[in-house]
Amino acid sequence: MTGEGSRCPECRPGDIDLSERAFAQIADPVAGRVPITWRLVSPDIGGPVTYRYKEGSSQWWCGIQVRNHRNPVAALEVRTGSTWTRLPRHEYNYFVSENGTGCGSGIRITDLYGETLTDSGITITPNVDQPGRRQFAKR
Repeated sequence: MTGEGSRCPECRPGDIDLSERAFAQIADPVAGRVPITWRLVSPDIGGPVTYRYKEGSSQWWCGIQVRNHRNPVAALEVRTGSTWTRLPRHEYNYFVSENGTGCGSGIRITDLYGETLTDSGITITPNVDQPGRRQFAKR
């Protein structure tokens, strides 16, 4: 994983930081870095995506995590009146509204491929997985 807040600061875009055990499956661990070719594959996940509000979420602050998603989530937006507000993702994998904007309103998520799913009726109920209506297409 790369980007701001990355846990692999020496990684370049496209790099994959593997555990020692996983790395040993493809090369001698003393090699350090090895060239590989890889591609992202959508897993066979059943059911719709789910949403989970972080402990401590309320109308004044909330963290939203997307779970059971077939493809990587690139963005999460919340409904604010007649517009959508994009929430930043924190390194602990929750999209956070620092001032509560959009907490408890509609949620729109976009996957790595640009597909969007929109859900409503996801209440601010911390530590409970709440199902959306759909799942991302398998790629």
